[in-house]
Amino acid sequence: MISSAPPASVERLPVAPRIIPRAEHNISRDNISEHALKVLYRLRNAGYQAYLVGGSVRDLLLGREPKDFDVATNALPEQVRGLFRNCRLIGRRFRLAHVHFGPEIIEVATFRAHAHAGGGDARVVEEDGRILRDNVYGTIDEDVWRRDFTANALYYNIEDFSVVDYVGGVADIAAGRLRLIGDPLVRYREDPVRLLRAVRFAAKLGFRMHPDTEAPLHVLGELLDAISPSRLFEEMLKLFLGGTAVQSFELLRHYGLFSRLFPDVEEALAEEEGGFPKMLLVKALENTDRRLAEDKPVTPAFLLAALLWAPVQRRARQYQAQDHPPAQAAQLAQDDAISRQIARVAVPRRFTQMAREIWLLQHPLENRPPRAVLRTLMHPRFRAGYDFLLMRAEAGEAVREAADWWTEFQDASEGRRAEMIAALPKPPGGGRKRRGGRRRRHGGQGAPA
Repeated sequence: MISSAPPASVERLPVAPRIIPRAEHNISRDNISEHALKVLYRLRNAGYQAYLVGGSVRDLLLGREPKDFDVATNALPEQVRGLFRNCRLIGRRFRLAHVHFGPEIIEVATFRAHAHAGGGDARVVEEDGRILRDNVYGTIDEDVWRRDFTANALYYNIEDFSVVDYVGGVADIAAGRLRLIGDPLVRYREDPVRLLRAVRFAAKLGFRMHPDTEAPLHVLGELLDAISPSRLFEEMLKLFLGGTAVQSFELLRHYGLFSRLFPDVEEALAEEEGGFPKMLLVKALENTDRRLAEDKPVTPAFLLAALLWAPVQRRARQYQAQDHPPAQAAQLAQDDAISRQIARVAVPRRFTQMAREIWLLQHPLENRPPRAVLRTLMHPRFRAGYDFLLMRAEAGEAVREAADWWTEFQDASEGRRAEMIAALPKPPGGGRKRRGGRRRRHGGQGAPA
């Protein structure tokens, strides 16, 4: 059932904000993207209010380098588009303006108001409190109460370079405290993804949660079941590809939220033996964090391969117990694991396909059939498959000998490679089989064998 009634958490009377002048904070325009400044100044010069808002203000106050810059204004999305030829309007749930400067996008949002200020279908809310659409526009005094955490609800005013704080966000940042604005139970029901955002910001910022913000995380996890799989994939990327994957994973499990994203993985973790498969996951998450810290590329496919490795192995054993050949059992298990996972978190096919290739490479990497060694080495996904094999060895799986063999083989001379291949055990059946024609064994009368 759909309702247009405003949630209790946003029914706020105007509050006089604390204005922190330029002399009393550390934000400098030298640390703000030139494209963000261009958007701010053009809006101001056109007679509109313009503020830097959200995570960029928080990160600048913390002395960090923001990854992106968001702008809040009283200009309507169509008016923003009129000022910038490089602007695109996006979103149905929240109407936004994206101003494109090559690879950088400056997101511009119009101030939002309480629901009763709008008419028609500008704001649509489910009976359970979840917001389906929210395009009721207002003023900065109203907009602040629609934001999630106090640390993300600070406004940098390009007019006088002050910071505008309605909710005590500056004090919370100084105290390292993550606090939800309004009634946490209501705010989480408005948008259950805030459960994941609370975990992500706590991990990313190293903040401790306010008790009122933290308590509902233990009991509201089922709300995530109503979120679309595609949106959960976006949140998964932010959780695990933001540089604090290990901390995010541990917090998700602590609050019982990980099982809402990866139910089969959680089931496998409950049966772990000797630290595996949890150790494999932690290794993969550590590897992701390390590569990001070193400014190296990462792909969700590798992480997906690690996450689903244990469920794939468990399911493959079940298929083999039903008399399926090993290769067929592996294929069926991969199909099962991926289809079940994308029903919960909609991982795009390009990533699931790469994860499959990493899994399929594990058999020739482990067993090293002599005729397949060079073909395996030349496989386009060899490096990812080899890295996965190394990670399995580090996690305690019995593949160390194979991992060391491939480590040496990659750097060996041509002669040494030939020796290493020749020393490998021959496959059962007596070696190479000819294709086409018959194999003949000449007896005393030349008869075919």
